[in-house]
Amino acid sequence: MSAPPADSPAPGTPAALRRRAAGVLADLEAEYPDARTELVFRNPFELLVATVLSAQATDVSVNAATPALFAAYPDAQTLSRATPEEVEPLIRTIGLYRGKARNLVALAGLLQERHGGEVPDDFAAVVALPGAGRKTANVVLSNAYGYPAIAVDTHVGRLARRLGLSVQSNPDKIEQDLRALFPKPRWVFLHHALILHGRRVCNARKPLCSACVLRELCPRTGVLISA
Repeated sequence: MSAPPADSPAPGTPAALRRRAAGVLADLEAEYPDARTELVFRNPFELLVATVLSAQATDVSVNAATPALFAAYPDAQTLSRATPEEVEPLIRTIGLYRGKARNLVALAGLLQERHGGEVPDDFAAVVALPGAGRKTANVVLSNAYGYPAIAVDTHVGRLARRLGLSVQSNPDKIEQDLRALFPKPRWVFLHHALILHGRRVCNARKPLCSACVLRELCPRTGVLISA
């Protein structure tokens, strides 16, 4: 567990915040050295579809549904020819499946129409797709194309606030705060590690603070650095 040196800056100063961020990153790197997305995919199209499906749903439920979905519709061309009613039974176990089925068919149609059936490696182009947004674009660009990005989901947002790294509730503003605090080459790792930590330890209702590798850096429990 990372600890600040004896001459740590006063709590609440920008220097203290940067020091806390550095400690958080070091502890996450030690705890989750191989952190990556838990969505299962083989190509950018599958990642895009899986990410759209993951909104307000678990990765476990998405991974359980996508094999049959991709067997039936392996690419944008085949999916664009489907109807939402044909897609619905394949994703029925995922939350909000009716709306997601409509979005997937429309998304595939736009991929065919605008991008030759391929997922663009362009942020604005991905955001413009039905069912996508800033988080989806960041997930796709970082995991499929290796772009530095921070995808802020409910776990990342919750941990950013609990750790005193942001006071914002808007995901876009949280992303800005995290981008300012952490080195760009570690952005992708950071959001994966925060997601894993949020799922396994710092969950929403009953965080396991006594088992948390970040507990001494957390304003909620810390004794070394406070917000």
